[in-house]
Amino acid sequence: MEKLLLLKEIYFEAFKNWGSQFLKRYFKVLSWVCVFLIAVALYALIFRMSTGFAFV
Repeated sequence: MEKLLLLKEIYFEAFKNWGSQFLKRYFKVLSWVCVFLIAVALYALIFRMSTGFAFV
């Protein structure tokens, strides 16, 4: 739980004093897209490992 709070604080601190609203929104969307893609990749890896897929 402590790590999640630390990540939340880092996320909010990163976008705190940005001047351009366009860049601020762009990078926020980009960061969430990256988190989503990492989650999909982890899901695919875990699914493949649990079904016995041969990684050769």
